Amino acid sequence: MKLSAVRLRAALMLAGIMALPAGLRGAGMFGRAVHRVPLTVGDVLSHMDDTARRLKTVSAHLTYTTVTVLVNDRATQVGALFFRKGRRPEVLVRFSKPDTKVILFKKNRAEVYYPRINQIQEYDLERRRDLLQQFLLLGFGTGSGALEGTYHVRYLGEKPLHGTMTPVLELTPIPKDVAAQLSKVDLWISPQSWLPVQQEFFEASGDYLIASYSQMRINEPLGPSVFKIRAKHGVERVKMN
Repeated sequence: MKLSAVRLRAALMLAGIMALPAGLRGAGMFGRAVHRVPLTVGDVLSHMDDTARRLKTVSAHLTYTTVTVLVNDRATQVGALFFRKGRRPEVLVRFSKPDTKVILFKKNRAEVYYPRINQIQEYDLERRRDLLQQFLLLGFGTGSGALEGTYHVRYLGEKPLHGTMTPVLELTPIPKDVAAQLSKVDLWISPQSWLPVQQEFFEASGDYLIASYSQMRINEPLGPSVFKIRAKHGVERVKMN
């Protein structure tokens, strides 16, 4: 049940944030009239910066799909994501299908709880704090300065996604250690919330990961109790690094 380095990295890529469906609470703070003139990369990044400055919390329904190209295998997990912005951001992902699993990122640590075997695997991320910004929080309140410091950013124009023309940014990693693992990322940005509706991570191997979000709630109170793993009595803790 050990979480491999590849799967841990995949877990770290879970978080980007998402569209604002009609009728969503909190839409008044972030929703704007959809643009009527062609956008530039500068326009998109400017809107994302405005949103990043106001973003405090997010909760959302999450669909996460990993694709192994060589064997044409697709594996999809479904669950919920909770995020609280801060000097040390907190993120909890609770998968419900096909298997129950909880992933918590807090204070430069990652914990993965497997209820079926009642075990929590612990990972120390102190030396890799940059992973949270480069992957987990990519587009999730990320400022354009941080984004352009790690990626070459190219605007691919608008493409249809779930019936909406959606601006797409292509991010190509600049650091060699990141580029060795990740060839590019496509961020599909909501023209209303200016947060990602979908993230597509393409690995150097050709495999890719897709994170899609819906039913989002923005800046609603998320107390400390949200960012705790509620394990069964007698849980086993295993340090993985």
